[in-house]
Amino acid sequence: MTSLAPLFGRPKALIGMVHLLPLPGSPRWGGRLEAVIERALADARALEGGGMQGCLVENYGDAPFTRGAVDPATVAAMTAVVAALRRALRIPLGVNVLKNDARAALAVAAAAEAAFVRVNVHVGAVVGDQGIIQGEAYETLRYRRLLGAEVRLFADVQGKHAVSLAPVELEQEARDAAYRGLADALVVSGKATGEATPLEEVKRVRSAVPDRPVLVGSGVTPETVRELLAVADGAIVGTALKHDGRLGNPVDPARVAALVGAAGLAP
Repeated sequence: MTSLAPLFGRPKALIGMVHLLPLPGSPRWGGRLEAVIERALADARALEGGGMQGCLVENYGDAPFTRGAVDPATVAAMTAVVAALRRALRIPLGVNVLKNDARAALAVAAAAEAAFVRVNVHVGAVVGDQGIIQGEAYETLRYRRLLGAEVRLFADVQGKHAVSLAPVELEQEARDAAYRGLADALVVSGKATGEATPLEEVKRVRSAVPDRPVLVGSGVTPETVRELLAVADGAIVGTALKHDGRLGNPVDPARVAALVGAAGLAP
């Protein structure tokens, strides 16, 4: 995939985060999946109504996250939520299963007809708050083939909340993710959720892998979005779109409209 246009109908895209409330089995699970779906629908509709080109659904409320496969209850719950969003929205949906369960994300996407998944560690190995996490590109690509799913794979390059187990040049990891891991698009982020993504790092990844879409994965604001999109093909935005800019709050339609307007991507 050399452009985001086949997914989003335009070469530049803004993707809004739908951070799910805690799911069954997680420490803060509230006991009602209906409440999770209602909140997700409200956030997703605010994103779509404000002009975002896509949504990425993530089990952010399930912290702390496992470094391996998530519980089957998480997969079942996320499938129910994403299916509900798919029925309600027209814009493309993505799935990210934290911390790094790409097979679960693909399963949810295939069952609920989502368009893409995000994988935080696709190639190499990192140390995060979950311990050592290894990329599973081999298993991920073969599982996608087994499912027969037309689901695009967005892979982080030196993703947030982790550091490489051994020093790897940013350009080399980008090339490995694209050409050895066969990622369809690359994501460049800051060090943590909500932290600004250095423009210079976006430029470096763009230069190293000119034939894949590159997205900014964190810290995008109305003040920075136009400059970032001059280099990147898209941005995944969460914190800046929440009421008062607080990650745990619902999506604020006024903040969505401000970001889309600043980016010059209004419908």
